[in-house]
Amino acid sequence: MKRTLTFLAVALLLAFVVVSCTTTEKGAVVGGALGAGTGAIIGHQTGSTAGGALIGGAVGAVGGGLIGHEIDESK
Repeated sequence: MKRTLTFLAVALLLAFVVVSCTTTEKGAVVGGALGAGTGAIIGHQTGSTAGGALIGGAVGAVGGGLIGHEIDESK
């Protein structure tokens, strides 16, 4: 139960932070979160949850930022 409440609190905090961000920043935040989650899942399967989360988060943030930047440029 505590873990679920912590997750919801972090998700709510991210939602408030992302509201005032540009598309580039939103892309980086969302990409980082999705990358970290995916990396943690893959890392857990290979025995390195934290390493997978760090690598996935970094790659996701860069990818999301680049996509968000391209969207900003096309407007």
